[in-house]
Amino acid sequence: MAALRPASPIADLSDPQATLVPAALRCWRAARDAGAPVQQRLHKLLAPARGAMLAPAFDSLLMLYELALGRRLVAGQSAALSADERMLLGLLDGAGDRGARFADTGAVAAMLDSAVRSTRVLLARARRGIGGAALPC
Repeated sequence: MAALRPASPIADLSDPQATLVPAALRCWRAARDAGAPVQQRLHKLLAPARGAMLAPAFDSLLMLYELALGRRLVAGQSAALSADERMLLGLLDGAGDRGARFADTGAVAAMLDSAVRSTRVLLARARRGIGGAALPC
């Protein structure tokens, strides 16, 4: 019988942090597509939630996530999460099956694992400052 894991606060969509991760992915995607300064846009999004230090972490994480997938990340629309957003939430809460879905299993995958761990640490530190307000990019 598999051990039961407590529900992750990252995967609980009623938790404001669960809205922060897709918001960061959507902001990152929009900035990249527009040729805008990505970290500056992420900082603007994350700073009000005491997550300013998450801007470079999300930039690195999402760049490596895209490289590991071997394709562009797909951002969700409105309240609907994309498959990439759901998978990212799974990676960050430890429930994701990383190996089966990524095109790259070498150096990029190893860097992605490090970026996931670093982002988890920073999310945990920022968690107390994250509120339920909408996060415009």
